[in-house]
Amino acid sequence: MVTLRGTGHAPVSLHGRRVVLRTLADSDYAAWHEVRVRCRDWLLKWEPRSVHAPHLAEDRRSFATRCQVRERERQIGTGFGFGIFVDGRFVGEISLSSIQRGPLQSAFVGYWIDEAYAGRGLMPESVVVVLQFAFESLRLHRIEINIIPRNAASRRVVEKLGLRFEGIAERYLEIDGAWEDHAHYAITAEEWSDRAPQLVSDWLLPLVDP
Repeated sequence: MVTLRGTGHAPVSLHGRRVVLRTLADSDYAAWHEVRVRCRDWLLKWEPRSVHAPHLAEDRRSFATRCQVRERERQIGTGFGFGIFVDGRFVGEISLSSIQRGPLQSAFVGYWIDEAYAGRGLMPESVVVVLQFAFESLRLHRIEINIIPRNAASRRVVEKLGLRFEGIAERYLEIDGAWEDHAHYAITAEEWSDRAPQLVSDWLLPLVDP
């Protein structure tokens, strides 16, 4: 099962079968920067950015500021950002963002992974970890994931998990300077309740030798 560790200002970590999701700290900069530089061509073309805006700043100061912003979001309950770690190695990020309470009780999930670790089932596992946290710990009602239709690698993640496809939103978000259509995928608390036993068994519980 997923275990949640960390309270107050202490790092929060969620544990799956192979992955550990942990809030990032200044000490993670070197590992994060190495992946970002090595995978720049793999990542930048999919990232939100206005046409005249610079790409995500990758210097140490900007990284520290980003960690502080994520910590403030966590403290006020509007978002949770996690680094993805496998055997102690940083391999990507996943976030639960724009958390809305009141009558919505919703949030968005976004993610990226080191190209060298793509296709190993690590991101579907990470998404299930975050879904369990969102529905069972935060008691949210709806989680949405939006993906550029031609981003086949990201779409494979939600398709492996069988998340419900809701349609295409035209020119939904500005990505790398261009307004891009996005495919909407979603899951509600009711769907999670029905599907959680199978998703947890498939992706989170330790494998048992026959």
